[in-house]
Amino acid sequence: MVVRLRLQRFGRKHSPFYRMVAADARAPRDGKFLEIVGTYNPIATSAGIKEIRLKTDRLRYWISVGAQPSDRVAWILGKFGILPPPPQRFSLQTMIPKKDRKKEEK
Repeated sequence: MVVRLRLQRFGRKHSPFYRMVAADARAPRDGKFLEIVGTYNPIATSAGIKEIRLKTDRLRYWISVGAQPSDRVAWILGKFGILPPPPQRFSLQTMIPKKDRKKEEK
C-alpha cells in the first residue's frame, strides 16, 4: 500500500482549513485516511500569522516507513526542518536579462 502525506480540505467556501493526513494514495482527497498528523490554516490572523500544527514524531515515523509527501506538504515540512527544503525550480541564470548574461560569461 502506497501511503501519501497530503492535505485534506475542510471549511466553507473561500475559507479553507486543512488537515495534514497520512492516507492511502488510492483514497480520494477528502476521503478515508490512516492518521491525522497536523493542521494548516492558510488564512492569516489579524496579526498576519498562518497557523500550522504538526505532530513531528508521527511525521518522522511515516516518512521513515516510506510515505511520500505531496508537493505542498513537502514545502511545509521543508520550512519546519522535518525534510530538507525542496530544490528551487528556477535557476538564477534565467533571472538575469539575456543581454547581461553574455557579458558575465566572458
